[in-house]
Amino acid sequence: MGQVQVPSDSLKADRPGLKEDAPRSVNRQYDIADLIRDVLHPGRKPDTLKKSSGITIIPNIASNPSIGSQIGIKAVAGRKLGTDPTTLLSVAATSVSITTKGIIYFYINHNIYTPGNDWNFQGNIVAAKSVTPDFGLGIAEPSTGNADDQVLANAGRKGRALNSLYFNVREKAYKEVSKGLFVGAGVSFDIRTKIEDKTSKTATPYSIYNDRYGFDQDHYQANGFLFNVQYTTRDNQNRAYKGIYADAGFRVNQTWIGSSKSAVQFITDFRKYFSLSATNPEHVVAFWNWGSYLLSGAVPYLELPGTAKDGSFRSGRGYTTGYFKGTNYNYSEVEYRFPILKNKFISGVTFFNLQTANDLQGTKLFEKFQPGYGGGLRVLFNKATRTNLCLDYAWGKYGARGFFLGLNEAF
Repeated sequence: MGQVQVPSDSLKADRPGLKEDAPRSVNRQYDIADLIRDVLHPGRKPDTLKKSSGITIIPNIASNPSIGSQIGIKAVAGRKLGTDPTTLLSVAATSVSITTKGIIYFYINHNIYTPGNDWNFQGNIVAAKSVTPDFGLGIAEPSTGNADDQVLANAGRKGRALNSLYFNVREKAYKEVSKGLFVGAGVSFDIRTKIEDKTSKTATPYSIYNDRYGFDQDHYQANGFLFNVQYTTRDNQNRAYKGIYADAGFRVNQTWIGSSKSAVQFITDFRKYFSLSATNPEHVVAFWNWGSYLLSGAVPYLELPGTAKDGSFRSGRGYTTGYFKGTNYNYSEVEYRFPILKNKFISGVTFFNLQTANDLQGTKLFEKFQPGYGGGLRVLFNKATRTNLCLDYAWGKYGARGFFLGLNEAF
């Protein structure tokens, strides 16, 4: 969960002719609050957007192949702290939910910018009764090794599920050292207990991996320190029209703070947004690359980087979480976003992504890629904070496909 950004609703910097979002132009947009007002109070005047953000309590409805269908309640807050106009939007959210696959999930997260962006604090607390899909290690490349190697590679992508209890506490503090450039550090404690595969009594990719790397079968901890450098010029963290977001850093798991094994990972996240129109800046081409690379040590099987294992769990639409994974993993995506209705209430997207990972059978990173693609609709949920309700359908290989429903863009 995690993830971060810049001058809210400003389109002045990157492209000549792009103008800052004025309250008047935003007021001409139509969101779900306007729809509710027109239904319940047809004579009431439209929102004047005197408040740039606030607290919204909504049903937490979602659906994707990893979790099934989800119902719950969610509270989202957003505001700019202080009076400095360059201060970025601070956001926070909390939710409790249950899904048709037996997952119970609670979280609190925040991404706070102090006045003038002197400091940025990012963090979350998660407690979950989890059911994690598992499709083996690597990128679905067939193995010529022994029986265990073939089970681990799982070239046919036979699905399994691992039940567990999961707890995470993470906090990072960034200090702005130059305009848009932050240096930060933090800690993350990832604890999983009562891990069980209820569908198989034979060897599984999970059990084989644990035997080879010396992890316990029913529990682990991955506790480590985080060191990051972040650069951002994004105009809005919910739905950017322009700018760059880049974050690179190291995660250093250490046994002396309770981690099952020590490990060092290098993690990168790069995003670039191009607005194609001065008059309709919602026409956007967006690029995203996310990668995680193991430099030393060993990482628990369920903490390996892979599909939808980025900070916001939104990568790899078309596949379930962890469908492809490895000790080294890289993900790329391009998405075109465009308005459909003049009042911007309904918009659309199309997207294409590629994943690559290594395995233990000799397949190297960038040697084989797996594609995903799809499209979707956007319903303007909150015009002041550019929050969209996202409805996507995506396809992958091996018969993978699914409907993905959530708030805010995938990246």
